[in-house]
Amino acid sequence: MEFFDSHSHYNDEKFNEDREQIIKETYEDGITKIVCAGYDVPSSKFSLELSNKYIYIYSIVGISPNDVPESEEEINSKIDEIRKLLIGAQKVVAIGEIGLDYYWNKENKHIQKEMFIKQIELANQYSLPIVIHTREAVDDTIDILKKRCKSNRNGVFHCCPLNRELVKQALNLGYYISFAGPITFKNSKNAEEIVNMVPINKILIETDSPYLAPEPKRGTRNDCRNVKYIAQKIAEYKKMELEEVASATYKNACEIFRIP
Repeated sequence: MEFFDSHSHYNDEKFNEDREQIIKETYEDGITKIVCAGYDVPSSKFSLELSNKYIYIYSIVGISPNDVPESEEEINSKIDEIRKLLIGAQKVVAIGEIGLDYYWNKENKHIQKEMFIKQIELANQYSLPIVIHTREAVDDTIDILKKRCKSNRNGVFHCCPLNRELVKQALNLGYYISFAGPITFKNSKNAEEIVNMVPINKILIETDSPYLAPEPKRGTRNDCRNVKYIAQKIAEYKKMELEEVASATYKNACEIFRIP
C-alpha cells in the first residue's frame, strides 16, 4: 500500500539534524510521493533543492500570508524571486502555500490580499494549481477566488479548516480539500461531518509536518510517515477500507499536481 503526502515541510529547520534519515525512512515506510511546500523565498528554494535531490519529492513555491513583505513596494520583488525559481524547474507542481491568515495577522490584510492575488496571477501564467492557506479569512479568500482573481487550474485547500461554508464553497469552485492531523484530534467535534461532505475523488491527505502531528502522535514532531493516521481516520468516517482511501487520495494528488 502506497501513500501520497500532499503537503509537508522537510525544508523546515526542525529536520536539520536528521533530514536525510527521516526522508529515507519515510519512503521505505510506503509514503512514495511527497510534496514539500515553500512559504517564503528561502524555504521555496530549499523545497526545490529537495525535489531535485529525491525522485519522489515534488515542490511548491510561494509566499505564505504569514511571510508577506511589510510594504507593497516589496511585493513585486518577492514575486520576481519566486518567478525565477520557476524558470526551467521540472518538479514545481504548484504555487503555494499562499492565501490569507487573519488569525496571526489582522493589521496587514490589504498586503495579504495583494500578495495572494499576484501569486494566483503567477500560477495562471505558468498554468499551475495553487495551494491555499486560509485561517479566519473565509469570506475574503472565497471572494478573491470567485470574483477578483480566479485560478485557471484551481488547486487545493491545504490543511483545510473544518468550516462547513468554506468546504461547500471550495467544492463548488472545483477545489480539492486536503485533510491533516486535526481531523484525528479528540476535540475536532465536526471532523466526521466535514470529511463526509467531501467526495472521495476530491480529498487529499497531508501531514503538514513537522507540525500538527495526528493522534496518537500528537505533541511530537510530525513527519510524513504519520499520513497513514489521517488516511485511516478518513476510512473510518467514510466506512471505507484503508487501501481504498490510500489509492484514491494518491490518484487525486497525481491528478491535481500533474504527476505521472
